Amino acid sequence: MHLTVDEIARMTGGIVQGDGARAIEGASGLQEATEKDISFLGNKKYLSFLEKSRAGAVLVSPDCDVKNRTAIVLKNPQYGWAKVLEILSKERLQHPADIHPASVVSKTAKIGKNVSLGAYAVVEDGACVGDNTIVYPHVFIGANTQIGSDCLIYPHVTIRERVVIGDRCVFQPGAVIGADGFGFTLYQGKHYKVPQVGGVEIGDDVEIQANTTIDRAAAGMTRIGKGTKIDNLVQIAHNVETGENCLIAAMTGVAGSVKIGNYVTLAAQVGVAGHLKIEDSAVVGAQGGVTNDVESKAVVWGTPAHPLKDELKAIASMRKLPRILEEIKSLKKTLGIGS
Repeated sequence: MHLTVDEIARMTGGIVQGDGARAIEGASGLQEATEKDISFLGNKKYLSFLEKSRAGAVLVSPDCDVKNRTAIVLKNPQYGWAKVLEILSKERLQHPADIHPASVVSKTAKIGKNVSLGAYAVVEDGACVGDNTIVYPHVFIGANTQIGSDCLIYPHVTIRERVVIGDRCVFQPGAVIGADGFGFTLYQGKHYKVPQVGGVEIGDDVEIQANTTIDRAAAGMTRIGKGTKIDNLVQIAHNVETGENCLIAAMTGVAGSVKIGNYVTLAAQVGVAGHLKIEDSAVVGAQGGVTNDVESKAVVWGTPAHPLKDELKAIASMRKLPRILEEIKSLKKTLGIGS
């Protein structure tokens, strides 16, 4: 990267303070940055790091008073940081650039313009891969699956049959889309498999991170709304539907037929029981166990999950129990009441 501070400010929509002509070649954290790097300060409590930093420029918010230092001031410095790292990423990542002769593509598959397929990638009958999509080695794309344009699919991703994927989606290594849902019925003392004949539908601008699994529907569709981001090691069961722009953090499990609204956040290790509804903009705290519907904009935590304020009060009360028990014991002794 060879940009001036002025050029980075134009890209991020920020205002330059100090030397706009300063050359920037890289990006790094405040403590590791050199004079050729840009860094960012997302929280004023780290101002002490900035004072010792050698960074050539720093992205800061308007409420950070940065003196005697070149800075780019913008409302959301973390967004600016993401834009800078996006530039670096495009320069440093070497994606597959063509269709490798060791890839296996069905004669009935449709491959768009400027598609890249890595070695041992497999595209089965009737599948469609949209323009400018990059498919890394050892990816499997099943029969009649449709993948949109400008997608990025990393190694060892499995996308089974009859999956529909929008544009600009990213799949990190090991993601599995469209595996069978966990459907069994007890018959004559044995668990009899219920065939999972539905599919998966994923909207535009979705990112699915490493080793996450999204099961196909028993019938109909499992749906992931556009703009949703799903972290590593997440399990989305059959017939789940998420709205748009949700955030689902690592090791979360969502049971079958759950309906999730728009802008919902499920923090790490959340568990959601089947057939529930989590409405728009709700937040479930880390390790929360959701056993009832969650209302719009509610913030819940605990197992079973309760409103956050109630859960914090309960935790505070629990910590007082030893003292309360000692007071009861002392009071009973004073009153001459047996234990």
